[in-house]
Amino acid sequence: MSRALLSHILHRPQPLQASRGGGRGGALPSRLRTLRLHCSATEAAASGDDAPAPPARKKRVVSGVQPTGLVHLGNYLGAIKNWVSLQDLYETLFFIVDLHAITLPYDAPRLSKATRSTAAIYLACGIDSSKASIFVQSHVRAHVELMWLLSSSTPIGWLNRMIQFKEKSRKAGDENVGVALLTYPVLMASDILLYQSDLVPVGEDQTQHLELTREIAERVNNLYGGRKWKKMGGRGGSLFKVPEALIPPAGARVMSLTDGLSKMSKSAPSDQSRINLLDPKDVIMNKIKRCKTDSFPGLEFDNLERPECSNLLSIYQIITGKSKEEVIGECQDMNWGTFKTTLTDALIDHLQPIQVRYEEIMSDPGYLDNVLLEGEGKATEIADITLNNVYQAMGFLRR
Repeated sequence: MSRALLSHILHRPQPLQASRGGGRGGALPSRLRTLRLHCSATEAAASGDDAPAPPARKKRVVSGVQPTGLVHLGNYLGAIKNWVSLQDLYETLFFIVDLHAITLPYDAPRLSKATRSTAAIYLACGIDSSKASIFVQSHVRAHVELMWLLSSSTPIGWLNRMIQFKEKSRKAGDENVGVALLTYPVLMASDILLYQSDLVPVGEDQTQHLELTREIAERVNNLYGGRKWKKMGGRGGSLFKVPEALIPPAGARVMSLTDGLSKMSKSAPSDQSRINLLDPKDVIMNKIKRCKTDSFPGLEFDNLERPECSNLLSIYQIITGKSKEEVIGECQDMNWGTFKTTLTDALIDHLQPIQVRYEEIMSDPGYLDNVLLEGEGKATEIADITLNNVYQAMGFLRR
């Protein structure tokens, strides 16, 4: 969500110098540090001490996908496919964010089925439950409890500035917008901070939400952590790690098949705009055949006048595992008809094993239930420690 790894040793970035200014409700500063994912990363050379150093703790990564709509190529190339590499490099927790799925009107009878289907897709795409914890967000109650605690320290002005809230509320209209659409970034912060996450995989268009998470973490650390927490009987220090963004080298933003300037989305009204992971061969063929192109000669990356061309080449690059240079060498002189056939064949070859594995998993509900139950247990063990610390630091009577 597998690409070959030259090393399973953790790449350790320089530590982030966290600001201590999160206690004021001003504008969110644009100072989010990002890391690029390199699957062949290696550790720095060992120190010259004679005694062997203890094994380094793997950094922790959390991420999730909503169970609304059908999981599409953008979800896969932008997130799930990269998770397959991450599970070898980091301690990973991947969950189905079903609580986020109800921020807009949704189909209640389909939610549980879609949640199971999304979990099965995780597994079918190569997420290994022996390496990563896979669970359902709502099954770990600490997500909602911590969200409420964080909400008490989150200025409303921070939420009013969130771009996605403005866009979605404008589309849905005031009568169809619930409070959850405004406050879900606090739930997202809870999802991340609950597990003391070091890194969060995000697309370059999603960094605003992670920046808000960092601001909330710093604000709560300032208000309740350190000596204040120690006086309450705790260990002192920070209540939360301040996470960093992890941006994949490519594929982080897959665009629509009908508009190269719009992100591929589950909520787009036309199914023609996306390739769903479970689309049959004839549907994939028809969507690629009809996708928007241009009248320029040849094919090329990164021409701002040719967003659809760059998007389709990028999809082909990630699906085949080739470099940009290899793709250009192969495709630059192709016409659109030839390239669309080449891209279609590559997509079908890549997605068919995933579709076969998905059907196998869905036909064995007991197996899927056990995977989710095991993941829930591991996640709850971590989450409860964080939640209890926050309750203590905020002065609640301990249970």
